[in-house]
Amino acid sequence: MKRHAPTLEDVARAAGVSRATVSRVVNGVRNVDPDIQELVRHAIARTGYAPNRAARSLVTRRAETVALVISGAGDGFAARVFADPFFGRIVTGALGHLRARAMHPVLLFAESEAARSQVVDYVRQGSVDGALVVSVQGDDPLPGLLLSSRIPTVLFARPSRPMPVSYVDLDNRAGARLAVGHLLARGCRRIASICAPQDLSAGRERLAGFREALAEAGQVDPPVAEGAFTLDSGVRAMARLLAEDAGIDGVFVANDLMAQGACQLLREKGKRVPEDVAVVGFDDSSIAVTCRPPLTTVRQPVEEMASAMAKLLADAVQAAPAADSGVLIFQPELVVRESA
Repeated sequence: MKRHAPTLEDVARAAGVSRATVSRVVNGVRNVDPDIQELVRHAIARTGYAPNRAARSLVTRRAETVALVISGAGDGFAARVFADPFFGRIVTGALGHLRARAMHPVLLFAESEAARSQVVDYVRQGSVDGALVVSVQGDDPLPGLLLSSRIPTVLFARPSRPMPVSYVDLDNRAGARLAVGHLLARGCRRIASICAPQDLSAGRERLAGFREALAEAGQVDPPVAEGAFTLDSGVRAMARLLAEDAGIDGVFVANDLMAQGACQLLREKGKRVPEDVAVVGFDDSSIAVTCRPPLTTVRQPVEEMASAMAKLLADAVQAAPAADSGVLIFQPELVVRESA
C-alpha cells in the first residue's frame, strides 16, 4: 500500500499544536514562540514533511531563491571565474547563511551588455527575491539597473560610484599598509607593487595604501605595474618591474593569483624568494598555501564577508529589523609564511 505524503495535519498531531501554528512556522512568520518553533521543526523531521514550495510562495510572495551574480567583461570570463578560488569562497560563505534561511542561490554571469539585460529581465520576472552581486568591472552598470528595478541588492565591495546600495568590503588600504610594513621590517629597501585594475575601488585603495606606507618610510615614486587578477598578468607585470628596476627586493601584489605568477617569473629569472625578492600577496586563498614558496599574504575574510552579505540581503527580503548597517567593513590580517 502506497504511503501518503506527510501533511501539515500530520506535523500538527506530532507536535501537539494546531495546523495554523505549523503553517506559521513553515512560512517563516516571526511571532511564534522559539520553543514552539523548535517543537514543530522536530515534528517536521520525524514525519518527513516537505513543504510545497509553490504553495508556500503563494502565501509568502517570495521565490525563496536569490541571484548570485558574477559581473565582469571579456571572452572566457566564466572560465577565469572558476579558475580563481576567490569566487568559490564567496559561494561557500553565502551558501552557509542562505541555507539557514531556507533560501537558495542561482548562479548568473553578466559578462556583456546582453548578459546583463538577461539578468535584469530574470530578476524582474520575480524568479528571485534579490541579488548578491560580485563585480570585477569598474563602473559596472548592473547594480544601478537592479536598484532602478527595486530589486533588493547587496554588493561585494564598495561600488565605484556612490549609490544607495548595501555592500560589504575590506579596509583595503589598511591591508596594503600591513604588507608594506612587513616588507620594510624584513629590511627591503626597493619595494614595488603589482597593483589591481585601477577602475575598481579595491584596486585604488590597495595602491593608495601601498604608496602612503612607503612615503611615510621616505620612499617616493615606487615602481608599479598593473595586473588583471590573473596568474599570467602577474607574470607579465613582474617582468615589467624587473626590466624597469633590477634592484627590486620586495613586491606587494594585490592578489594571490598574481603573486603566484610573480614568484614563477622570479624563479625563471634566477631570483630566490624571499632571499633576493620578498613577495607578499593579498586574499589568503588556497593558492597562498600551494604556491612555491607558500605566500605571506594579507587575509581577506571572504567567507565571513559573503555570509554577512547574504544576511543583509535576507534581512532586506524578509523585511526584518536589521541589527547591522547596510555597509559592513571588515579588517585585514597579515598571514606570514615563507615568501616574505
